[in-house]
Amino acid sequence: MDRLSLKAAERTILGKKVKKLRRDGFIPAHVFGKKTETEHVSVQARDFAKVYDTAGETGLIDLKIGEEKVRPVLIREVQLDPLRGETLHIDFYQVNLKEKVQVPVPIELIGEEPEVVHSGEAVVIQPIGEVEVEALPAELPEKIEVDISKLKKIDDAILVSELLVPEGVTIIADPETVVVKLDNAVSEEAQKLMEEEAAEAAAAVEAAVPEGVEEAPAEGQGPEESKGEAVAEGEEKAEEEPTKKESSKE
Repeated sequence: MDRLSLKAAERTILGKKVKKLRRDGFIPAHVFGKKTETEHVSVQARDFAKVYDTAGETGLIDLKIGEEKVRPVLIREVQLDPLRGETLHIDFYQVNLKEKVQVPVPIELIGEEPEVVHSGEAVVIQPIGEVEVEALPAELPEKIEVDISKLKKIDDAILVSELLVPEGVTIIADPETVVVKLDNAVSEEAQKLMEEEAAEAAAAVEAAVPEGVEEAPAEGQGPEESKGEAVAEGEEKAEEEPTKKESSKE
Protein backbone atom coordinates (compact mmCIF):
# COMPACT_ATOMS: atom_id res chain seq x y z
CA MET A 1 0.00 0.00 0.00
CA ASP A 2 1.30 3.48 -0.86
CA ARG A 3 2.16 5.77 2.03
CA LEU A 4 -0.72 8.07 2.87
CA SER A 5 -0.41 11.59 4.24
CA LEU A 6 -2.51 13.36 6.87
CA LYS A 7 -2.12 16.86 8.22
CA ALA A 8 -2.32 17.48 11.97
CA ALA A 9 -1.94 20.45 14.28
CA GLU A 10 -0.41 20.62 17.72
CA ARG A 11 -3.13 20.75 20.36
CA THR A 12 -3.15 22.63 23.65
CA ILE A 13 -6.88 22.25 24.27
CA LEU A 14 -7.42 19.30 26.61
CA GLY A 15 -10.16 17.80 28.77
CA LYS A 16 -13.79 18.79 28.29
CA LYS A 17 -12.81 21.80 26.20
CA VAL A 18 -12.21 19.49 23.21
CA LYS A 19 -15.96 19.61 22.57
CA LYS A 20 -15.40 22.95 20.87
CA LEU A 21 -12.80 21.33 18.59
CA ARG A 22 -15.35 18.75 17.49
CA ARG A 23 -17.97 21.42 16.84
CA ASP A 24 -15.44 23.17 14.58
CA GLY A 25 -14.87 19.99 12.54
CA PHE A 26 -11.68 18.72 14.22
CA ILE A 27 -10.96 15.47 16.05
CA PRO A 28 -8.68 15.40 19.13
CA ALA A 29 -5.93 12.80 18.98
CA HIS A 30 -2.59 11.86 20.44
CA VAL A 31 0.57 10.26 19.09
CA PHE A 32 2.52 7.72 21.16
CA GLY A 33 5.14 5.04 20.64
CA LYS A 34 8.23 3.33 22.04
CA LYS A 35 10.78 5.80 23.37
CA THR A 36 8.53 8.58 22.08
CA GLU A 37 6.97 11.33 24.14
CA THR A 38 3.23 11.47 23.74
CA GLU A 39 2.04 14.44 21.71
CA HIS A 40 -1.47 15.89 21.60
CA VAL A 41 -2.73 16.83 18.15
CA SER A 42 -5.93 17.41 16.20
CA VAL A 43 -6.91 16.50 12.64
CA GLN A 44 -9.71 17.64 10.39
CA ALA A 45 -12.60 15.18 10.56
CA ARG A 46 -13.16 15.27 6.81
CA ASP A 47 -9.51 14.53 5.98
CA PHE A 48 -9.24 11.75 8.56
CA ALA A 49 -12.34 9.99 7.25
CA LYS A 50 -10.79 9.72 3.77
CA VAL A 51 -7.47 8.42 5.07
CA TYR A 52 -9.04 5.94 7.50
CA ASP A 53 -11.28 4.55 4.77
CA THR A 54 -8.18 3.68 2.76
CA ALA A 55 -5.60 2.84 5.44
CA GLY A 56 -7.67 1.11 8.08
CA GLU A 57 -5.44 -0.04 10.94
CA THR A 58 -2.70 -1.53 8.77
CA GLY A 59 -1.85 1.30 6.37
CA LEU A 60 1.23 3.36 7.14
CA ILE A 61 0.51 7.09 7.37
CA ASP A 62 2.85 10.08 7.28
CA LEU A 63 1.35 12.31 9.97
CA LYS A 64 2.51 15.84 9.23
CA ILE A 65 2.38 17.87 12.43
CA GLY A 66 2.73 21.55 11.66
CA GLU A 67 5.31 22.58 9.07
CA GLU A 68 8.29 20.48 10.13
CA LYS A 69 7.51 17.21 11.88
CA VAL A 70 6.50 14.08 9.97
CA ARG A 71 5.79 10.94 11.97
CA PRO A 72 5.20 7.48 10.46
CA VAL A 73 2.13 6.19 12.28
CA LEU A 74 -0.54 3.51 12.30
CA ILE A 75 -4.09 4.13 13.44
CA ARG A 76 -4.21 2.13 16.67
CA GLU A 77 -7.68 2.99 17.99
CA VAL A 78 -10.67 5.10 16.99
CA GLN A 79 -13.25 6.00 19.64
CA LEU A 80 -16.77 6.49 18.30
CA ASP A 81 -19.90 8.09 19.71
CA PRO A 82 -22.17 5.05 20.34
CA LEU A 83 -25.30 6.97 19.35
CA ARG A 84 -24.26 9.16 16.43
CA GLY A 85 -21.27 7.17 15.17
CA GLU A 86 -19.05 10.24 15.06
CA THR A 87 -15.32 9.92 15.74
CA LEU A 88 -14.50 11.26 19.21
CA HIS A 89 -10.80 10.53 19.56
CA ILE A 90 -7.92 8.88 17.69
CA ASP A 91 -4.80 7.06 18.89
CA PHE A 92 -1.88 7.21 16.44
CA TYR A 93 0.97 4.79 17.10
CA GLN A 94 4.35 6.01 15.91
CA VAL A 95 6.43 3.17 14.49
CA ASN A 96 10.08 2.56 13.86
CA LEU A 97 10.29 1.65 10.19
CA LYS A 98 13.10 -0.81 10.97
CA GLU A 99 11.23 -2.67 13.71
CA LYS A 100 8.44 -5.20 13.18
CA VAL A 101 5.01 -4.54 14.64
CA GLN A 102 2.02 -6.78 15.33
CA VAL A 103 -1.40 -5.69 14.08
CA PRO A 104 -4.71 -7.38 13.21
CA VAL A 105 -5.29 -7.69 9.46
CA PRO A 106 -8.82 -8.20 8.06
CA ILE A 107 -9.67 -11.38 6.13
CA GLU A 108 -11.63 -10.97 2.89
CA LEU A 109 -13.44 -13.87 1.22
CA ILE A 110 -13.14 -14.00 -2.56
CA GLY A 111 -14.07 -16.47 -5.30
CA GLU A 112 -17.26 -18.14 -6.49
CA GLU A 113 -19.45 -19.75 -3.86
CA PRO A 114 -19.45 -23.58 -4.08
CA GLU A 115 -22.31 -25.40 -5.81
CA VAL A 116 -23.56 -26.88 -2.52
CA VAL A 117 -24.16 -23.33 -1.30
CA HIS A 118 -26.14 -22.39 -4.42
CA SER A 119 -28.24 -25.54 -4.03
CA GLY A 120 -29.07 -24.64 -0.44
CA GLU A 121 -27.37 -27.69 1.07
CA ALA A 122 -24.58 -25.74 2.78
CA VAL A 123 -23.66 -22.31 4.07
CA VAL A 124 -20.30 -20.54 4.31
CA ILE A 125 -19.21 -20.01 7.93
CA GLN A 126 -16.39 -17.56 8.78
CA PRO A 127 -15.44 -17.93 12.46
CA ILE A 128 -12.78 -15.19 12.38
CA GLY A 129 -12.77 -11.90 10.49
CA GLU A 130 -9.16 -10.93 11.09
CA VAL A 131 -5.82 -12.41 12.08
CA GLU A 132 -2.82 -11.00 13.91
CA VAL A 133 0.33 -10.61 11.82
CA GLU A 134 3.88 -9.40 12.38
CA ALA A 135 5.85 -7.42 9.81
CA LEU A 136 7.78 -4.23 9.19
CA PRO A 137 5.39 -1.26 9.09
CA ALA A 138 5.95 -0.70 5.38
CA GLU A 139 5.25 -4.37 4.57
CA LEU A 140 1.95 -4.80 6.41
CA PRO A 141 -0.73 -6.18 4.07
CA GLU A 142 -3.96 -4.24 3.74
CA LYS A 143 -5.96 -7.48 3.91
CA ILE A 144 -5.61 -11.24 3.46
CA GLU A 145 -7.73 -12.77 0.71
CA VAL A 146 -9.19 -16.28 1.02
CA ASP A 147 -10.58 -18.08 -2.04
CA ILE A 148 -13.71 -20.00 -1.01
CA SER A 149 -14.12 -21.61 -4.45
CA LYS A 150 -11.68 -24.27 -3.18
CA LEU A 151 -14.36 -25.57 -0.81
CA LYS A 152 -16.39 -28.33 -2.45
CA LYS A 153 -18.35 -30.28 0.15
CA ILE A 154 -19.76 -29.91 3.67
CA ASP A 155 -17.04 -29.78 6.37
CA ASP A 156 -14.38 -28.61 3.90
CA ALA A 157 -12.39 -25.85 5.62
CA ILE A 158 -9.47 -23.47 5.18
CA LEU A 159 -7.15 -23.13 8.17
CA VAL A 160 -4.83 -20.35 9.29
CA SER A 161 -1.91 -22.51 8.14
CA GLU A 162 -3.22 -22.27 4.56
CA LEU A 163 -3.39 -18.47 4.41
CA LEU A 164 -1.17 -16.83 1.81
CA VAL A 165 0.73 -13.74 2.98
CA PRO A 166 3.52 -11.69 1.38
CA GLU A 167 7.15 -12.47 2.10
CA GLY A 168 8.27 -10.90 5.36
CA VAL A 169 4.83 -11.24 6.96
CA THR A 170 4.29 -13.76 9.77
CA ILE A 171 0.88 -14.80 11.07
CA ILE A 172 0.63 -14.84 14.87
CA ALA A 173 -2.18 -17.35 15.40
CA ASP A 174 -2.83 -21.06 15.94
CA PRO A 175 -2.22 -22.76 12.55
CA GLU A 176 -5.19 -25.10 13.16
CA THR A 177 -7.69 -22.26 13.63
CA VAL A 178 -10.55 -22.47 11.10
CA VAL A 179 -10.81 -19.36 8.95
CA VAL A 180 -13.76 -20.41 6.81
CA LYS A 181 -15.70 -23.65 6.28
CA LEU A 182 -18.78 -25.20 4.70
CA ASP A 183 -21.46 -26.29 7.12
CA ASN A 184 -24.91 -27.81 6.82
CA ALA A 185 -27.59 -25.30 5.88
CA VAL A 186 -29.30 -26.49 9.06
CA SER A 187 -26.55 -27.44 11.49
CA GLU A 188 -26.77 -30.48 13.72
CA GLU A 189 -27.13 -28.22 16.74
CA ALA A 190 -29.98 -26.31 15.12
CA GLN A 191 -31.66 -29.58 14.08
CA LYS A 192 -31.36 -30.96 17.62
CA LEU A 193 -32.78 -27.75 19.04
CA MET A 194 -35.74 -27.91 16.67
CA GLU A 195 -36.44 -31.51 17.70
CA GLU A 196 -36.24 -30.62 21.39
CA GLU A 197 -38.62 -27.70 20.90
CA ALA A 198 -41.09 -29.95 19.05
CA ALA A 199 -40.94 -32.54 21.84
CA GLU A 200 -41.50 -29.86 24.49
CA ALA A 201 -44.48 -28.49 22.56
CA ALA A 202 -46.03 -31.96 22.29
CA ALA A 203 -45.52 -32.56 26.01
CA ALA A 204 -47.11 -29.21 26.83
CA VAL A 205 -50.21 -30.06 24.78
CA GLU A 206 -50.51 -33.45 26.47
CA ALA A 207 -50.11 -31.92 29.93
CA ALA A 208 -52.84 -29.36 29.16
CA VAL A 209 -55.54 -32.12 29.16
CA PRO A 210 -56.21 -33.25 32.82
CA GLU A 211 -56.69 -36.96 33.55
CA GLY A 212 -60.28 -38.13 34.06
CA VAL A 213 -61.87 -35.50 31.85
CA GLU A 214 -64.84 -37.00 29.95
CA GLU A 215 -64.80 -36.89 26.21
CA ALA A 216 -66.78 -34.18 24.50
CA PRO A 217 -70.27 -35.06 23.22
CA ALA A 218 -70.37 -36.76 19.85
CA GLU A 219 -70.70 -34.57 16.78
CA GLY A 220 -74.26 -33.28 16.44
CA GLN A 221 -75.03 -33.96 20.07
CA GLY A 222 -75.48 -30.84 22.16
CA PRO A 223 -75.53 -30.35 25.94
CA GLU A 224 -79.29 -30.83 26.15
CA GLU A 225 -79.11 -34.17 24.39
CA SER A 226 -76.41 -35.32 26.77
CA LYS A 227 -78.54 -34.23 29.70
CA GLY A 228 -81.53 -36.12 28.29
CA GLU A 229 -79.54 -39.30 28.01
CA ALA A 230 -78.44 -38.97 31.62
CA VAL A 231 -82.06 -38.55 32.79
CA ALA A 232 -83.23 -41.54 30.75
CA GLU A 233 -80.45 -43.64 32.22
CA GLY A 234 -81.54 -42.60 35.71
CA GLU A 235 -85.13 -43.57 34.99
CA GLU A 236 -84.06 -47.00 33.82
CA LYS A 237 -82.19 -47.55 37.09
CA ALA A 238 -85.20 -46.35 39.08
CA GLU A 239 -87.42 -48.86 37.31
CA GLU A 240 -85.01 -51.64 38.14
CA GLU A 241 -85.06 -50.92 41.90
CA PRO A 242 -88.69 -52.00 42.56
CA THR A 243 -88.07 -55.23 40.73
CA LYS A 244 -85.15 -56.00 43.03
CA LYS A 245 -87.25 -55.22 46.13
CA GLU A 246 -90.11 -57.37 44.99
CA SER A 247 -87.75 -60.18 44.34
CA SER A 248 -86.39 -59.89 47.87
CA LYS A 249 -89.88 -60.12 49.33
CA GLU A 250 -90.57 -63.22 47.43
